Order: sequence, then structure tokens, then C-alpha cells
Amino acid sequence: MSTTPRGANTRASDHVREERLWQRHMEMAKLGATAKGGVNRQALSAEDAAARGLLGSWAAARGYEVFTDPIGNLFVKRPGTDPDARPVVSGSHLDSQPTGGRFDGTYGVLAALEVLEALDDAGIATKRPVMAVAWTNEEGNRFQPGCMGSGAFVGAYELGTLLDGRDPKGKTVREAFGEVLAAAPARLEPRLGFPIDSYIEAHIEQGPILENTGNEIGVVTLIQGMRRFYVDVHGEEAHSGTTPLRLRKDALKSAASMVLALEKVMDDPTDTVRFTVGRFEIYPGSPSTVPSKVHFLVDLRHPDPATLKRLGDAIQPACAAEAARRGCTVDVTEYTTVAPVPFGAETVARVREATASLGFRHIDMISGAGHDAMHVAKVAPAGMIFVPCWKGVSHNETEDATPRDLANGTRVLADTLAALANR
Repeated sequence: MSTTPRGANTRASDHVREERLWQRHMEMAKLGATAKGGVNRQALSAEDAAARGLLGSWAAARGYEVFTDPIGNLFVKRPGTDPDARPVVSGSHLDSQPTGGRFDGTYGVLAALEVLEALDDAGIATKRPVMAVAWTNEEGNRFQPGCMGSGAFVGAYELGTLLDGRDPKGKTVREAFGEVLAAAPARLEPRLGFPIDSYIEAHIEQGPILENTGNEIGVVTLIQGMRRFYVDVHGEEAHSGTTPLRLRKDALKSAASMVLALEKVMDDPTDTVRFTVGRFEIYPGSPSTVPSKVHFLVDLRHPDPATLKRLGDAIQPACAAEAARRGCTVDVTEYTTVAPVPFGAETVARVREATASLGFRHIDMISGAGHDAMHVAKVAPAGMIFVPCWKGVSHNETEDATPRDLANGTRVLADTLAALANR
């Protein structure tokens, strides 16, 4: 690796290779590829292991150090000239939704690796190490909670509890991680978490604002807050052909009325509230039996802490009222709470400066989705860079982005990380 600058005007962004970055996205998209053009690469699966192995092979080919930690976060390190300096870190995740897209998360990881290589190709030495990271289980589909790896890294979650968590088939995180290490070996660092200087995450927008406004870069200033709840509705099984409707304790009808009641609670003329019921499970699931239990999940998001608290606190009483009306009972358990996360003034300013220097059209934005950056921001200054995606579609197999937009965001990332690593 060269440590001699090729010229005072050399920029890391000048050495971002659009074709290399795109080709790697296409190679990664083969792992867990679906018939509709997306990916099914759930956390700590065989497909996820293959993706980690591929990332590690690209990093090893350039001589970078590759290691993982006790929750499975995968790090790629380019050394700095000061061995005691805290690293500047960038990345995202490689896991996907069951019907996910090719760019959600993957772009941030591959953009970070591209920056390491661009720094090498430009002959730029940095005082601080620069690291790429693939965080474990950002999506929170197979295992919960989401953003598991970054949350564990900063101490937001207890490691043992996470490792004991199970997927719907009963496999623990500990077991699945063991299988990943066997399939994609990497040096296991025994300690969880280490001091970092700053963190920048590149990501597709997952919304239509950049595309609709003709902007090329979104400078993210805030991630809106999120509260998630398990709702368990308890009724009574009964014969569907013999039990009069008025005598039933139908958990499904009760749960359905709860969803409608919550929709009224969440009504917002400004359309800022984000309210979703994304999972609905019915027991015993027989056509001739009145349902005795329903389990569903509520996802609530808002950028204002007071509004997030008020609406989240209204969920339990609204559900309880509907349960009582139909002779059922309900348990509401909050399992994820993330306050709105404002990003650091310096990191946001550095992203703006790099974007303006490169001449890209840009706007400040709030992220509606949660990202690993929201956890890392608890321990270091953090920021995010958004690039457009087709029609704002994400968590969908038709998710798409252009090679140019991906490269432009990576160029902003490269100059931002170079500035942070040499300040």
C-alpha cells in the first residue's frame, strides 16, 4: 500500500471506480438472488455467510486486515500512520428482508470498501485508520431486534441475551453465528466494541424525495425515532359451526378492531406519522375453530420525541378497550425503543463540504428508516449520505439504483472519510 501522496491536489473521490463498484454489487446480488431480481439474504444464513466470505476475499486481496467480533460484525481495516489513533468507520449491512433488494445495506458496505481502495489507488496516507464494517442483522427479520450488531457494539443490548435469541425455527443467534464462522472464517476478536473517532454511512434513500426533486445527494441530519410493540390478543377457541357469534371470544376480530382503532389514533393531517402492522399471526389457524390468539407487531415512527411518546403511550389503552369490548384480553409489550437521533454538527458539515466541493445537487434530509448509524451515534459523531433509488422503492425485489448515483455517493463518502481521517 502506497503512503506517498501523488500530488497535493489528489482526492480520494477521483479514484472511485464506478465500474468496479457496480460489478461488486452485481456479484453480491447473486448470493440469495430471487426470481424477481431481488435478494433473500437473511441474517446469519448460508447466503449471508457467502456474502461475508466474498467481502472478505475482496478485502484480503488488497491486504486489508479482516476480523469479526462476538456478535458477528465484520470489519475491514486499512491502517493509519498513527497506530494509536481511533479509526474512522463506514459501512452498513449485508443481510436483507426475505423479499429484499440488491442495494439496501449492501451499498453502504461496498461503498466503504471502495473508499479504502480509492485511498490506496490515490496514494493517500491517513493519520487515522479507515475501516469498513458489515453490521450483523440490521433488518431484524430472522432475529430480533434489528440493528443487533451495531446495538451490541455500543452496549445498547446485552450480548448474552442477543446470542440466546431464536429465529422462528428455534435456532439461536449463537448457533447461527457458529455456522457462519465455519462457512466464512474470519479472525474472531474476543472483545465487543472499541473506541472509534467518527462514523459515516452511505445508503440508498429508500424514499422518492431525491428522485422527485432532482437532487443527487441527501445530507442526512436526523434519524426519526421508533417504538415497536408486540401485541398478544387472547380469546377462546370454539367450534365455528356451533358457537353463536354473541358468545364468542374471537381473538382475530378483536385484533382487527384494534388495528382499526390504532389507525384512528395515528391519524395525522401532516402525514408525518409512520404506523405499520407488519406481522399478523393467528392461532390455531383452523377454518373450523374460532381463533383463540393473535400475535401482531406494531411499528411506530416520528421525528419528534414528544409526539413519539404520546402516540406510543396510546397503543396499550386503545388495544385494551377493543379487547374488553369483545370479551378478550391483551398484552402489549414494547420491545424496541429508539429516540430520534440527531447527527453531529461536524460530521454533517463534512458531508456537506465534500458534496459541495464535488458539485453535486444536494439537500438536507431526515431519515425515515432506522439505520445502524443511530446506534453508533451514541458513542461517536456520525452522519449519513443518501443517494437516489428508483421511485423510492425499497424492501422490495424491484429496488434499483444507477451506477452513477452509487458512485457519486461513494465519491462524497471518500472525500468525507479522508478529511475526517486526516484532521
